[in-house]
Amino acid sequence: MIYLDNNATTKIDERVLEEMLPYLKEDYANPSSMYDFAKKPAAAIREARVKVRDFLGAANEKDIYFTSCGSESANTAIKGVLNCNREKRHIITTKVEHPAVLNTYKEFEKNGYEVDYIGVNSQGELDIEELKSKLRKDTALVSVMYANNETGVIYPVEEIAEYIKSKSPDTRFFVDAVQAAGKIPINVKETKIDLLGISGHKFHAPKGIGALYVKPDVRFTPLINGGHQERGMRAGTENVPYIAAIGKAAELAQEALSYELKEVTRLRDKLEEGILKNVFNARLNTGVKNRVPNTSNIGFEYVEGELILLHLSDLGICASSGSACTSGSLEPSHVLRAMGVPFTALHGSIRFSLSRFTKESDIDFVIEKMPDIMKKLTSISPFQEELEVLRKRRG
Repeated sequence: MIYLDNNATTKIDERVLEEMLPYLKEDYANPSSMYDFAKKPAAAIREARVKVRDFLGAANEKDIYFTSCGSESANTAIKGVLNCNREKRHIITTKVEHPAVLNTYKEFEKNGYEVDYIGVNSQGELDIEELKSKLRKDTALVSVMYANNETGVIYPVEEIAEYIKSKSPDTRFFVDAVQAAGKIPINVKETKIDLLGISGHKFHAPKGIGALYVKPDVRFTPLINGGHQERGMRAGTENVPYIAAIGKAAELAQEALSYELKEVTRLRDKLEEGILKNVFNARLNTGVKNRVPNTSNIGFEYVEGELILLHLSDLGICASSGSACTSGSLEPSHVLRAMGVPFTALHGSIRFSLSRFTKESDIDFVIEKMPDIMKKLTSISPFQEELEVLRKRRG
């Protein structure tokens, strides 16, 4: 199997699994208990919090709250902040956010909030001037993802944070960093970001664990009420094995950053160049340099994406046609639509996402097989005349 869908989820690093096992076996005590048996699990949580603090460049481990996933982190940040600022009814976000963010804002729209959705250009880059023009005195929250999950485009969240605080210091800024964490350096201490969410299974921890950074002066209400866990801001018995896992994964991801930035980028570029050179109906949906190292989105004109994925799967290659959270939807990607990707490529766009475990031979195999796949699929496409024109135009 060749796994190139790491933006959907990643394999658990063996060292992360080893970190988890003691708390699934012998050290299984509830960390909130008073007896000595609970001391190791409690210490594991403290240690993991420090590791995630360092991973995100936070000033204090108390700024880190453990959640179950990126979606919970986003919901906690958005709902928690808006519940503390009920007099302000205006929100700003982008047209290309993850469904966890977009659908949460749609819920607030139904309840009387005004939401401005900022657009992107044909390369997926955010219209910063439009965002700046929408900021108002009654803007409670601005939300911009760090890196897009479908295109990998990195957004200038540090610049946005600076602008917001210079114009409206009371407006809060939340960053969904799920697809940035472990791929590019993050240092919240050096920014004016108020809240930032991550998800462990995007950087080789298991599914079911996330974290939320909250700046000390930010007021928010809990999404889950109950006991005293997470300093009263996220109730529920702590998931010690998974918390230990995200701590270890954060530590390992930090160590591997230079490899991500150099080698994973090289493999991604090799994949793109190989496909574009050998497949006449392929187009790069965004070629901007300011992308996370591992993500490529390629459109194959006049061919259905589902058929491409099935043929890839038959060869043991895993990729996707967009966000895993919209898998099965007949609607084309909202991200690619916002970018104005031509209709000819919209339904035939494939996201390849690599990791530090991707091998050179994996990339070579995909480059080798894509021309044969496209030859089969273009031969049964109903758009033969259009394909012939395209073939002649691209030589």
